[in-house]
Amino acid sequence: MAGFNIIGKGVPLIDAREKVTGKLEYGTDMVLPGMLHGKVLRSPLPHARVLSIDVSKALRLSGVRAIATAADAPTAPFTVPGQTLDDELLFARDKVRFIGDEVAAVAAADLDTAEEAISLIEVEYEPLPGVFDPEDALKEGAPLVHEEHGSNIANRQKFGRGDFDAALARADVVYEGRFVTSLVHQGYLEPHGVVASWDSSGRVTLYLPIQTPVMVRMSYARALGISEDRIRVIQYPLGGGFGGKQECKIHPICALLAKKTEKPVRMANTRRDEFIASLPRLPMIINMKIAGSSDGTLLGKSIRIIADNGAYTNYAPAIMYSALMRHDNLYRIPNLLAEGLLVYTNKIPTGPFRGFGNTQAHFAFESAIDMFAAKIGMDPAELRLKNARQKGDVTPHGWKLGSCGLSECIQEAMNDAGWKEKRGNAGTGRKRHGIGIACCLHVSGNRAVMPAFDGSSSYIRINQAGKALVFTSETDLGQGARTTFAQIAAERIGLRVEDVNVALVDTDTSPHGWGTWGDRATTLGGNAVLAAAEDARRQLVEIAAAKLEANPQDIVGENGRLYVAGAPNRSIMIAEAAKAFSYSKSGAILTGQGSYVPDDIVSVPDPVNKYGNVSVAYPFAAQVAEVEVDLDTGEVNILRLTAVHDLGRIINPKGARGQVIGAVAQGIGFAMTEEMKTENGKVLNASFKRYDVLRAPDMPEMSVGFVETVDPNGPYGAKGLGEPALNPTAPAIANAIYDAVGIRFHELPITPEKVLAALRRKGRRTQQPRHCRAPRGQPLHREIPPQQHPLQAGRPQPHRL
Repeated sequence: MAGFNIIGKGVPLIDAREKVTGKLEYGTDMVLPGMLHGKVLRSPLPHARVLSIDVSKALRLSGVRAIATAADAPTAPFTVPGQTLDDELLFARDKVRFIGDEVAAVAAADLDTAEEAISLIEVEYEPLPGVFDPEDALKEGAPLVHEEHGSNIANRQKFGRGDFDAALARADVVYEGRFVTSLVHQGYLEPHGVVASWDSSGRVTLYLPIQTPVMVRMSYARALGISEDRIRVIQYPLGGGFGGKQECKIHPICALLAKKTEKPVRMANTRRDEFIASLPRLPMIINMKIAGSSDGTLLGKSIRIIADNGAYTNYAPAIMYSALMRHDNLYRIPNLLAEGLLVYTNKIPTGPFRGFGNTQAHFAFESAIDMFAAKIGMDPAELRLKNARQKGDVTPHGWKLGSCGLSECIQEAMNDAGWKEKRGNAGTGRKRHGIGIACCLHVSGNRAVMPAFDGSSSYIRINQAGKALVFTSETDLGQGARTTFAQIAAERIGLRVEDVNVALVDTDTSPHGWGTWGDRATTLGGNAVLAAAEDARRQLVEIAAAKLEANPQDIVGENGRLYVAGAPNRSIMIAEAAKAFSYSKSGAILTGQGSYVPDDIVSVPDPVNKYGNVSVAYPFAAQVAEVEVDLDTGEVNILRLTAVHDLGRIINPKGARGQVIGAVAQGIGFAMTEEMKTENGKVLNASFKRYDVLRAPDMPEMSVGFVETVDPNGPYGAKGLGEPALNPTAPAIANAIYDAVGIRFHELPITPEKVLAALRRKGRRTQQPRHCRAPRGQPLHREIPPQQHPLQAGRPQPHRL
């Protein structure tokens, strides 16, 4: 990329070699001398009183070292930072509230003994009526999951902007629809795991494959009844996270067992544990109403959500808040109304999943936008372009768009997919073709979640060999954050990227920060790394300028060397400068420090009306799906998917492309195949064999492109990518299916059984979507060179990868 040596280059992940050779040690690979093995006893009932727990037989089993129940645990609630509902303990005390609720835990010499001991614990239950549907849970007389709350409403939110009722009165057309999203697991390959070890001073070290080391330390300190400084969290590489590798009760439970035994203890979920007792995506029932003029001007939008919280509250209130309002900022809609009810049921608790509520809401919203377009007879892509947000906008919610490439994303996606030629051209015969578009926006950090502070800090140490080690609190989940940080540091200091390493987070040595969620790593963490690199460079330049007898402003850093601009022969190696610094400071290591405190965002959005700018930058995206629907079987084949994303500036095109492809895979699963099927609170498909996650051979042909808008607040102009890449996929597919067969699917996943049933109800071949035209005269698959589709002059130009 012009003007940069490393930014914009396709750099391999800095841990790629360890990964592909199998040498990378993950959290569940951790072994300490004398380590015991832990196992959790989980409730087999969805709702019951716990009358007694008898552990005597299990304690007599050879190899059992300790058993913990609610009687051994502090009574402090298990809660997550920034959230206010205290409804969960480490172990069920008086009642179990879902199948999988933690009742007891065992530490034993080996895993087989621990599992046998679990089977010997005798628990007497008094079964209670359960409630398994959030709408049923709202009915008068429904069983209460938490009697002390007085109802099954865990959280209620309502706010608005402008006058939605007036917008309805003025509207020429109103579309209203009900949408349902399913219970979906993150599907990470490595299950939750932990090794806990106490030292003689009374401190516990937790070795965790975790996204948020500092935040979980806060939660676990409270649950264990100790101060935060008595917990050290050492992050291990993750075998996938996707929002799901945050707080997990087996971590503090493992610490309890390690304290009782005075031995290190390891615990890891089985795959079944993951499916019955982790924190899958929050399912939602969404009622959406859109009002507008016949010319396509959007006047108002309302949303009402009933969200299935499950038995306990994790981040679900914040997730529902995200679902209620983020999508409002995508288009210029002045009048808005939102209401959400978070409802307890006797089902598995729910939590963060890539997209954080945005995914569910965008399915409903972008489907509704298409249906509104159909009602007024307008091309849905043109409707989006007409109402698209632009750079410099301040949205009704107070979001300030320092950059916005939404229109460019839409145009490029349309051009690349051949939108004009293919839309409304379903064809005849058994297999019908369709094309659909959907858009999204997201955040790059979210001030609404953590009231204490936002931003990030970093420091960089450069040793006498000229090698840099970057410390940050933002974790790498496998998405390549460490590589991004290495590129940012190397670019600013003038090092080769291979001479920069990035440490895994250790709460004893790393800066205090919130970790990786809300697409904050590149933007907030990257800005902190850039500030630390600037400080390190300043110190190096002072030494170089003195040795080279030059003005510090004239010193250039590149490829491990500092030289005078215009006189490259007058140079000094960075290693030599770092050594000179160390010698001058009696052996100190040159260290650059930097912090990034975002400007112009609210300290905390208003708790009632939710108004305020919550992020420093907002990424945008447009995706186009092309499908083939078999009228005889109901099967939907995704032929091609075009994804164009405004990510500010590309730091690493290889990594960026990988993020989009991986997110699209999850989006297709969300749309077409994935659902944790439950019956009376029991998960029926609690394994990868029965849970239909997408595999590599299932992926369609993909075209990935980027629009660079160079955000004024991002490091080198970069903003988030990993989460928004998932959000438009499901509605794009649903919209394409409608284009093919004229049937709107309101409930996910869209399975062949649902498609076939809908086709039979419609009369199968007897009807076509009203905008269908004659069969196209060209094949569906065709390569469209990007240079054939230039955007408007002066607009940000896309990058095809």
